[in-house]
Amino acid sequence: MSEPTRGPERTDEIGALWARFKATGDETAREKLIIHYSPLVKFVAGRVGAGLPRSVDPGDLVSYGIFGLIDAIDKFEPERGFKFETYAINRIKGAILDELRALDWVPRSVRAKAREIERSMAELEHRLQRTPTDEELARHMGMPVEELQDVLGKLSMVGLVGLDDLLDPESSTTRGDMIADRTEPSPEENYQKEETRRVLAEALNKLPDRERLVLTLYYFEGLTLAEIGEVLGVTESRVCQLHAKSVLSLRNRLSEPSFR
Repeated sequence: MSEPTRGPERTDEIGALWARFKATGDETAREKLIIHYSPLVKFVAGRVGAGLPRSVDPGDLVSYGIFGLIDAIDKFEPERGFKFETYAINRIKGAILDELRALDWVPRSVRAKAREIERSMAELEHRLQRTPTDEELARHMGMPVEELQDVLGKLSMVGLVGLDDLLDPESSTTRGDMIADRTEPSPEENYQKEETRRVLAEALNKLPDRERLVLTLYYFEGLTLAEIGEVLGVTESRVCQLHAKSVLSLRNRLSEPSFR
């Protein structure tokens, strides 16, 4: 006996919930949609949490993400033909990152050190015409390599939060500008997005192979930091360091006049 075909039936049920909620604002339908899509929150919270210190409670991230899911359900327009999961993941991630920014969990001393590292990297990249090694960067800053790598590890989440901001450092473009909106984008907006992708790809290609691979696997392939460590044969802590250094390097490269 073959298994029942639950997929299409379930899809029809969810479609009916969407139709009822959007047509009448039915709270029962809304609650069922929230419950149905709630696994997305755990998925996104897990991805974001992989780059955070252990002191950050995963349960808090899920709580922040639930607000993003509810916002996505309230604002989603099924008739536009977009896939809800793609739309919601961006909203959920945005809600989590916004809350982390508001909490400002990164110590002021670490933020100050981040600015110092970024300035030093910019100086060395201009002088060497390439991304400096950890040893070169530590020597330039007058600190042990171990201390530099420790700071880079702590900066991993700073890089994660800021990566989307790198898409257009000279404008007010935000993460929300890159997800589905209520209006069709203009030709100028489409061109700007395509140009942004081109510039970002060009900057990525100028990174050292290992650092480029870390960003590609994390942001485009969806691997966790631990999984990337297995691919590279290094510890998760080392991947955090490479991730932070790569993001700082990208920020420097995208701020150069040739990339504007």
